[in-house]
Amino acid sequence: MSDPLSDVLRSVRLRGSVFFHLSCRDDWSALAPGASRIGPAVMPGAEHVIEYHMLAKGQCWIAIDGEPALRMQAGDIVMLPHGDAHVVSSAPDVPPMDKDDAALLGRMRDGEKPIPITFRGGACLVGVDLPSPQVQTLVVCGFIACDLKPFNPLISALPRMLHLRADEVGAWVAPVLEHAAAETGTARAGSSAMLQRLSETVFVDGARRYLDRLAPPEHGWLGALRDRHVGRAITLMHTDPTLPWTLETLGERVGLSRSALHERFVALAGMPPMQYLTNWRMQCGALLLREGQGSVASVALDVGYESEAAFARAFKRATGLPPATWRRAQALGPGWH
Repeated sequence: MSDPLSDVLRSVRLRGSVFFHLSCRDDWSALAPGASRIGPAVMPGAEHVIEYHMLAKGQCWIAIDGEPALRMQAGDIVMLPHGDAHVVSSAPDVPPMDKDDAALLGRMRDGEKPIPITFRGGACLVGVDLPSPQVQTLVVCGFIACDLKPFNPLISALPRMLHLRADEVGAWVAPVLEHAAAETGTARAGSSAMLQRLSETVFVDGARRYLDRLAPPEHGWLGALRDRHVGRAITLMHTDPTLPWTLETLGERVGLSRSALHERFVALAGMPPMQYLTNWRMQCGALLLREGQGSVASVALDVGYESEAAFARAFKRATGLPPATWRRAQALGPGWH
């Protein structure tokens, strides 16, 4: 049987990196722009950018509009799946320090990464590392890019702030944070690739642990996966999307009537089962178009369509482009090479 979370994570092209190494002392506060502003600098061409912070030493606070400030302890990780602007600080009432955001965005786009930033004595120093004995708080900050189209049900299912406490994520976090902190301060061969893989691992583990702690009935795609009947229906469609699934055949396989499955699926996943199947077929088709050499007609057959024209119409509705045009755009698009 398929693992739908792994299926989605594999298909949406996760791409991560570590960009900042914050060494802090005294009172300090940093305003981080939202992903819509910072994304083009850190991950050019990405459809969506997720920011995250790993606290390697000390403690700090993180806050977004409309939510209470969240306290982080050493070993904690916080991800912002929806790309909200946020403030990271030594205390909730410390105002953000002034910095030249335009210059910083330019350096993020064109300069060497990761970028050391020091906060001390009310000043923000970009490109400067605080001497280790003076560091009270050490934060490793990074970004993860992913696709939203044709179909990525995971992002909207995650909270605005996903907090993974050190005692929750397990023993692997502390050495990983220590290693990441060490790598961000060096220019060793392979550091960039190692930090990229670390970022992706942190996100995958965070999504998995958030799924594990959901208690049914929880709405959204992840909640649907936890539901006995709807989760099995999703798994069946992921296992073989080429089969001519109907409400009746799905209902028989999961032990619900057609009407009961439809109602339960819509309540949890936010769409009818057949719409979900179409969306997942489009995502599978996109992966084949991007990574394979087969014709559009062969891709259509591989995802369960007998007609190339029917597949092309559905794909254009999902992405805004015909399959062949979309494939060419992916090959030429910036930021993925």
